[in-house]
Amino acid sequence: MEDSVFRHRRPRRHRENHSIDRIGWLRASVLGANDGALSTASLIVGVAGAGVSHSSILLTGSAALIAGALSMAVGEYVSVSSQADLEAAELAKEAAELEKDPASERRELEAIYERRGVSPATARLVAGELMDHDALAAHAQDELGLADATAAQPLRAAATSAAGFAAGAILPLLTAVAADTPMVVPAVVAITLFALALLGALGAATGGASVARGIVRVVCLGAIALLATTTLGHLFGAVAG
Repeated sequence: MEDSVFRHRRPRRHRENHSIDRIGWLRASVLGANDGALSTASLIVGVAGAGVSHSSILLTGSAALIAGALSMAVGEYVSVSSQADLEAAELAKEAAELEKDPASERRELEAIYERRGVSPATARLVAGELMDHDALAAHAQDELGLADATAAQPLRAAATSAAGFAAGAILPLLTAVAADTPMVVPAVVAITLFALALLGALGAATGGASVARGIVRVVCLGAIALLATTTLGHLFGAVAG
């Protein structure tokens, strides 16, 4: 009876979790949030260091949030749209070559598989079956290096970047709202470095990289940027005074 149970037990499915399908929105959202937190905080501590009024500090932070989010959206859309246009042009070119000379295109696939270590006989078999199934898809992936998981999506990238920027920028701005004027600089610096550490950890963990390395990298660079803008603000404040 026990042998019968083991004979008929279905083998467990082997499941793998990869992050490559999240690379587009991950890059846009983490970049947007980092940029939002750091650029907004830098502007806030810069003008605060110059000794301006609390209302001017809040106006600067609010303007940085709105302008930055819109700028990120436009820049990301234009950039990713250019990538999408290039991919479309390459696919159109490949489709024309397949129609003109399918035999040469098949030999190209065979050569690609052979360079990867596949035997010539198997390469011919695989290239033939893939060409019969979907020739353009086979060449897009194996010759051009294009895949659905990493395809350019301009609108999604723009929305993700803008939302990420706003989410990052709101933290130093709310901190500046809550803090008394003399405490704006230390409070904003502290909350921004904490937010950057979280973003560094999140980005690294989601992408499967070293969390500690991600935190150290973004916090150190952020601290340098905040120190530079604070110093510049104090210098301008001293000159103006």
